[in-house]
Amino acid sequence: MPSIFSISTYAPPHKLHQDDTMEFARELFSESYEDIERLLTVFGNGQIDERYFAAPMEWFHQPHTLKERNDLFIELAVKYGVECIRGCLQNTQFLKRRVGVDEVDAIICVTSSGMATPGLEARMMNHLSFDEHTKRIPIWGLGCAGGAAGLSRAFDYCLAHPKENVLLVCVELCSLTFQHNDHSKSNLIGTSLFADGVACALIGGDLSQLRYDLVKDTSPAYHGSQSTLMPQSEDIMGWDVRDSGLHVVFSRSIPGIVEKWLKPNVEEFLQSEGVGLSEIDAFIAHPGGKKVLESYEKALGFSSEKTHVSREVLRKFGNMSSPTVLYVLKEFMEEDQALGYRGLMAALGPGFCSELVHLEWQGAIH
Repeated sequence: MPSIFSISTYAPPHKLHQDDTMEFARELFSESYEDIERLLTVFGNGQIDERYFAAPMEWFHQPHTLKERNDLFIELAVKYGVECIRGCLQNTQFLKRRVGVDEVDAIICVTSSGMATPGLEARMMNHLSFDEHTKRIPIWGLGCAGGAAGLSRAFDYCLAHPKENVLLVCVELCSLTFQHNDHSKSNLIGTSLFADGVACALIGGDLSQLRYDLVKDTSPAYHGSQSTLMPQSEDIMGWDVRDSGLHVVFSRSIPGIVEKWLKPNVEEFLQSEGVGLSEIDAFIAHPGGKKVLESYEKALGFSSEKTHVSREVLRKFGNMSSPTVLYVLKEFMEEDQALGYRGLMAALGPGFCSELVHLEWQGAIH
């Protein structure tokens, strides 16, 4: 089956502690809410210590047009994406040698926080001298589900083309969508939660020659995946597109929906895979937030230990939308996992939808 050969992440240069962002929110939102101190507890209770942003704090003190935001998004998303691709193809934790971009047959680029045509992947390819015939597969609009969905599509590609290799690049600069003049509670919650980040994974088919260049004895291989759309749920999560830019839509009902809807969805998927929940060693969950992780635990009967890695990623990086689940996966891949070690990747996004991926660590060829 297709396998993940290498993975890398890239954190933008501006690191901010949660206390600093809370003070910023107090200054900005205090005139709109008499109970601002009660609302600000979301910053302290969210189990996030620090986050990384593409722009310095000073940038957020002034309103910006959609054009200003999007121009900066394209510039920095391409820059950070290029660095993350290099990190993935040169990652000595997973690869015995540097993989050339000419060995990549397709590139899947996932984002939801900015717009670009030509896509980000075309611009990255020009910086790195990819082969002109490299297949481009841009995916836009899946939000927090994008990382898991992109990984599934990469596996699908490699099933069809077993000799080939795919790069999955997830780039989100959520902070650049911040609306200075939007004093809604959704924007306040988004200010406490979302961050910027990039992740890149190298996936290869069964007959890829890169299988002979892997460092570790095992690597996560594709076992199966499932995409699920909840009917008539467009208003739960996404963007409200206005003249001023992208305004976050973030329903308070998300944790409750996760708790009630996710379990039958997961059970149906694992049943089709011939696996029980008790056989899952690694729960590779997108950490949408503290309450979402708690809802995962309640829905699936998992202990907090099962979501520990996701909680640590949330604590150190916040919710970066699509790349976040790959940050979690990277933590599991950096450990030496036994043959047959099973992972369940789960992410939720606009639609409302879920993306589930069943992984199994299989032996590499040396």
